[in-house]
Amino acid sequence: MDTNQAENKRVLVVFPHPDDEAFAAAGTLAKYIDSGAGVTYACLTLGEMGRNMGIPPFANRVTLPEIRKEELIASCRAIGIQDLRMLGFHDKMIEFEDPQLLDNTLLALLEELTPSLVITFYPGYSVHPDHDATGAAVIRAVGRLPAAQRPTVHCIAFSSNHEQMIGPADVNVDVTAFLAKKMASIQAHRSQYQAAELVGSRELTAEEIQIRFGRESFWTYRME
Repeated sequence: MDTNQAENKRVLVVFPHPDDEAFAAAGTLAKYIDSGAGVTYACLTLGEMGRNMGIPPFANRVTLPEIRKEELIASCRAIGIQDLRMLGFHDKMIEFEDPQLLDNTLLALLEELTPSLVITFYPGYSVHPDHDATGAAVIRAVGRLPAAQRPTVHCIAFSSNHEQMIGPADVNVDVTAFLAKKMASIQAHRSQYQAAELVGSRELTAEEIQIRFGRESFWTYRME
């Protein structure tokens, strides 16, 4: 099943870190934008507590926030995202933020933008505490809207047990036609993408890029 491009002309993406958009959804977002959709990316933090400083290192703990901010802007430009919101929450602290402040911030975005689709992480199945806390806050905020006004929520899941617990993905997007934009988005995050657990310092072959990045999968969160 592919995304219905025609139905989603306003998309809100909510992730906690610069580079989440690149690895998780850049191809899908580029595809939506190519079909005429407006995309807002609400990035909760600047990833200022990240441990990767580039290979060889060119960032440090003091300079990393501004570097990651500029990388995020470049990534959004590569994808074509028209509206970037940097919300100023603290990296690696989303689960400890005042939930009322966090939820109200997201609810205000939902009410301003009235998106038909929201993309975020699946709470409990996205490995990093910031990912899980962000997804949970999005679900809470969407749940505060009247039922008739709630957008569809597509979640990204990649914990080791996610398919056993929540089943196969509801939406699988072939992003082959947008791999150049996706790779440009990933590579914009120069301080991060060369880490071994992400891309690594070596050049990937076209086949490796296709296998690793050519499809993006989402789970539809069904509100209670």
